[in-house]
Amino acid sequence: MTEFVFRSPFQPYIQEVIRQKQSLGYKYDSSARSLYKFDQFCLANGCTGSTLSKDLVYAWSQKRPNEAHATLSNRIVVVRQLAMYMNRVGIPAYVLPKNTVSKGPRYIPHIFSNDELAQLFKQTDACHYRPEVPNRQWIMPLLFRMLYGCGLRISEALQLKLRNVDLDTGVLTIMDGKFNKNRLVPLSAELHQRCHAYVKQVHTFSDADAYFFPGSNGQALTQNNAYKNFRKFLWRARISHGGWGKGPRLHDFRHTFAVHCLRRWVQEGKDLTAYLPVLKTYLGHHSFSDTSQYLRLTAELYPDITAKVEHAFGHVIPVLEGDGHEAN
Repeated sequence: MTEFVFRSPFQPYIQEVIRQKQSLGYKYDSSARSLYKFDQFCLANGCTGSTLSKDLVYAWSQKRPNEAHATLSNRIVVVRQLAMYMNRVGIPAYVLPKNTVSKGPRYIPHIFSNDELAQLFKQTDACHYRPEVPNRQWIMPLLFRMLYGCGLRISEALQLKLRNVDLDTGVLTIMDGKFNKNRLVPLSAELHQRCHAYVKQVHTFSDADAYFFPGSNGQALTQNNAYKNFRKFLWRARISHGGWGKGPRLHDFRHTFAVHCLRRWVQEGKDLTAYLPVLKTYLGHHSFSDTSQYLRLTAELYPDITAKVEHAFGHVIPVLEGDGHEAN
């Protein structure tokens, strides 16, 4: 995490909020960055006292030109949390009402079809060397297959180091995932074989601390680079994209993995009571409710298995509303 230097009168309270959130298992990276920007905003507005006034909070909460709804919402939420903390320790602070910002539209994940996945992987296999990512022709075919085949978050895949990929057992060790949780993720036989071939091409002379998917200067491949390549592959595979924030997104490989697992298990007559906790563990979800979102999504996408899903888990399938949230 980037170390921010806070200089406004709210500096000690901001640092304590960040400390508390991280102690609870939250990485709090983007929120800490928002608090840093708020700290800079306070300095620019000449704040000298430690009272968080209503005028200051309202000035901070104004939507900026071309600002995404999610960005605005996050800015407001973190300062609201700061104000609540300050009140708890006896420092006057205005708490913006909870529903000040209207809820944004719920993002509906793009679940790739088998044909779309085949076309995407065909395009990753056809990519060529680029000087900014010297091993691009080896990285891209494996990276995108791993996102789908293991249901990884893009951050988890890019932070893998060579020591985290056990080629003997075919198991990934995901370190410091969401909520700072570690977990083991087994590879399919095909992915295991591909990892063997990949390591021979990319990591012949690498040490155990080398990033499994390296970018330039020995650092990890960036999410921005992965996303730019993803957009190119989508275009070449003739899969339409709705623009930034509208998808498909890299995270949709994870959604697709989960939905395809559930679809296969229902079609095979598996006991979802036993298998859903397996999926929860595999994905590294914090709670069962995160995983249960996929039950609704699976039932909506595949009407032929809706009755089976609702019969087995109708009592826990959540009703999705326009709250801007999704399974993670």
